[in-house]
Amino acid sequence: MPISMYAVSVPVFVQHLIALSGVLDKAAAHAEAKKVDPSVLLNMRLYPDMYPMARQVQEATKHAARVSSLLAGVSAPEFPNTETSIPELKQRIGKTVEFLKGLKPAQIEGTEGKEIKIKGSSGERTYTGQSLLLGHSLPNFYFHCTTAYDILRHAGVDLGKRDFMGTPPKS
Repeated sequence: MPISMYAVSVPVFVQHLIALSGVLDKAAAHAEAKKVDPSVLLNMRLYPDMYPMARQVQEATKHAARVSSLLAGVSAPEFPNTETSIPELKQRIGKTVEFLKGLKPAQIEGTEGKEIKIKGSSGERTYTGQSLLLGHSLPNFYFHCTTAYDILRHAGVDLGKRDFMGTPPKS
């Protein structure tokens, strides 16, 4: 049985982005309770050569929107990476979720073998829809969601696994 490209993309992205927005709510509450400027949390990194927490959120939304738009053959929302506050990051997540929820399964189903070319710093790479989604975009998406969560957890924000996982979509 072929994989459902829609089922393993859009609902997964939506679930984890909504959870990430909830994680940001807990970060804001933590900053307020501890009298910490929220920008301290947004600029934290796990290691000096890694992106800060805010950029982790930006990258997660970028990967979700980009692959979904490429599979569906539509334009992705514009993201200039200018967010400097928790409310701005939550707005970005909301914009991404709204975009994703606007995609119909028929736009993404059957794209397993679709040829997709992506230009990057090391040149152009060619993927199939399935290899881009499963071998590149989903791993990057999970990496950035996880890293944002880990940075905030390391900073003392009261988070647990359920905060990361969110609520699975109803079948």
